[in-house]
Amino acid sequence: QVQLVESGGGLVQAGGSLRLSCAASGRTFSSYAMGWFRQAPGKEREFVAAISWSGGNTYYADSVKGRFTISRDNAKNTVYLQMNSLKPEDTAVYYCAADFVGRVVTGTPGSWGQGTQVTVSS
Repeated sequence: QVQLVESGGGLVQAGGSLRLSCAASGRTFSSYAMGWFRQAPGKEREFVAAISWSGGNTYYADSVKGRFTISRDNAKNTVYLQMNSLKPEDTAVYYCAADFVGRVVTGTPGSWGQGTQVTVSS
């Protein structure tokens, strides 16, 4: 397993932007697909975006397509989530995850971060 630590969350007004980062430990980071999930109060955790080990393939939930961009820097063992045009309904705890791409996109990755809070005010 890989250890994951998220950062970059905070409070932002609707229409604003944030960039989340997820730093991974371990020499095998570049072997893993990475993903972002989120959980709003009273709701189940949901898939947001994923990226293949090479960065060549990306996947997005319909609710964030065109607004969020996932990317990775394997030299820095870091994955990013650029969030633009934020909406109040994007408010949630955002989690980073790692595993094979099939497990990430189906919501069953083996490694999770502890999460970072994103709050979007109207």
